[in-house]
Amino acid sequence: MAAQPEPELDLVFLWHMHQPDYRAPEDGEFALPWVYLHALKDYSDMAAHLERHPRIRAVVNFVPVLLDQIEDYVLQLSSGRLRDPLLRLLAHPDPEALTPAERRYALETCFRANQALMIAPFPAYQRLHDLHLILKGHGETVLDYLSGRYFADLVTWYHLAWTGETVRREHPLVAELMSRGDEFSGQDRQALLQLIGSILSQLIPRYRALAARGQIELSTTPYSHPLSPLLLDFRSAREAAPDLPLPQAVAYPGGRDRVDVHLRDALAAHQNRFGAAPAGVWPAEGALSAALVQRLAAQGCRWTASGESVLKNSRPDYRQERDLYRPHRLSNCPEPALFFRDDRLSDLIGFEYAKWHGKDAVLHFVAELDAIRRRAQDGERQTVCVIMDGENAWEFYPYNAYYFFEDLYRLLDEHPRIHVKTFSDCLADQSTMARAAELPQLVAGSWVYGSFTTWIGEPDKNAAWDLLAAAKRSYDLVMAGDRLAAEGRRAAAARLAVCESSDWFWWLGETNPVEAVGQFDRLFRRNLKELYRLLQLPPPDALDVPLIHGDGKETTGGAMRRSS
Repeated sequence: MAAQPEPELDLVFLWHMHQPDYRAPEDGEFALPWVYLHALKDYSDMAAHLERHPRIRAVVNFVPVLLDQIEDYVLQLSSGRLRDPLLRLLAHPDPEALTPAERRYALETCFRANQALMIAPFPAYQRLHDLHLILKGHGETVLDYLSGRYFADLVTWYHLAWTGETVRREHPLVAELMSRGDEFSGQDRQALLQLIGSILSQLIPRYRALAARGQIELSTTPYSHPLSPLLLDFRSAREAAPDLPLPQAVAYPGGRDRVDVHLRDALAAHQNRFGAAPAGVWPAEGALSAALVQRLAAQGCRWTASGESVLKNSRPDYRQERDLYRPHRLSNCPEPALFFRDDRLSDLIGFEYAKWHGKDAVLHFVAELDAIRRRAQDGERQTVCVIMDGENAWEFYPYNAYYFFEDLYRLLDEHPRIHVKTFSDCLADQSTMARAAELPQLVAGSWVYGSFTTWIGEPDKNAAWDLLAAAKRSYDLVMAGDRLAAEGRRAAAARLAVCESSDWFWWLGETNPVEAVGQFDRLFRRNLKELYRLLQLPPPDALDVPLIHGDGKETTGGAMRRSS
C-alpha cells in the first residue's frame, strides 16, 4: 500500500501596529513619545525582517490614527518645528541651559526602557542610570548638580537604546555613537535627529513597497481604534460575562453611525495611502459581535478576525482540532469570512519565547505547527492564525528579537509542508474556503479573555463611558443645529473620534502601572474638554475629577507594555 502523503498546513501571521493619539488636544503637543520610538525600533525592524526574507508572507495591520502620527512626526522633523518634548531635548542647542522642568522631564522619561535589555547592555548608559539612582537617593535637589553634558549624553543614549537592531546594523552613525559612549556633541545629536527623520519618512513607503510586490497584505482597523461592539451596544459585554456591571448610560448614542464613520474613514485613508482598498479589517482589540460583522459586511469587508476564546464561547461543542484551524462564516452573512487566532501560539511569541534561547523558541514553535499538521483529521490542510501586536513584545527579547525572526522566517521558508500565507491568499484558495464552517451564533468578545472586561465593567471604566456618552449627547444636539460652521463641525467630529478610542478604557482600572493610568486618565479628560470647547459648550465639572479610584499597580520601570 502506498504511503499516505504528509498533510500540509497554512500559517497566517497578522502583525497589528497601533498606538493611540498622543497629541494634546489644545496645541498638538505630544504627551508621550511612543509613536516615533516604536517606529524607530519596531516598525522599522519588522519591515526589515520581511525585506530580508522575500518569500515570507504576512498581514500587516496599521491603525489609521497611528499612521497620521507617523506622518505628523515626518513633517515635524523635516520642518524643525518639533511638538514632542523629547525630540526637543535631543535637538536642544545648549544642554547647560535646560530649564528645571526640562531636566525633570529628561530624568522621568529617559530611563523608560527595559532595564535588562535596553540599559544594562550599554555600560555608558548604565552609568548614567546608576548616577541618577545615587543622587536621587539624597533628595531631588541634589539632582541639580547634574551637568548639561550628563543630559546631552542621557537623551542621546535613550534614543540609541530605542533604535531597532536592523537600524544599528545598517546605519554607521548609530554604531559609531554607541561605540564612543559619551561626550555627545550638538553635531552628534543633530545627525541622530536627521537619521530619525529619515527612518520615519521611509517607513510607510517601505510597507507600501512590500505590499506592491505581493509579499504582504495590508489591512486596517476602524479609524481611531474604537471598541466597536460596545459603541453598538453596551449589553454585548454581557454575552461573555452575564453579570458584568454596565455604565449608567443605557447605550452609546448613535453608536451604529459612529462605527460606520470609523470604518468608512479608515477605508478611505487606507485607499489614499496605499493605492487600494483593504480586503480585510482587524477590529480594535479583535473585538467582534454579530452586529459588527453586519456593519463590516455593509462596507464590503471580505475578512475579519478575532481570538480563539471568542470562537470557543460561540460553539458550545467546541473542539480545537475540528474548529479552530478553518475559516468560518456567520449564518446569514456569507462575508466577511471569520478567522480566529491560535491564542496559545500567539501568546508564546508575545509573552514566553522572549525568555528562551531564540533558536530553541523557533524550533519549539515549528514543532507545535508540525504537531497540529499531523493531527489533522483525514489529512485536511489546516489554517493556523497567529495574530498579535507587532511592536510591544520585542523590547523583552534580546536584540529586539532580531535573531528570533531570522531563525523563524528562515525555518518557515525552508519547511516543505508549512506555507506562510495572507488572509487574502486563503480567500483565493477554493480548497481552504470549501472547509469554511458555518457559525450559527457569535458570542461577542475580544482577543483578551474572549470578553470585554478589559474595557468595561470596573467603576473607573464605566464612569469613563458615562462621560463619553454624555459628551456624545451634547455633540448630537449641537450638530443637529447650525451653531457651528463647516470647519468647526469637522474639528468636533475629529475630536469625538479620538475620544472614542478603546485605549482610554484599557488603561483605566487597577491592573496597570499607576503612572501610566494617570497619564491616560488626564489625556482622556482633556480630549473631552476640548470636544466641549469645539461644541461651544461649558465642560462639566466632572471632567476636572480624576477617574482613578484604585491605587493602580506600581510600575517597575521600562516602557509600558500594551499587548494582548
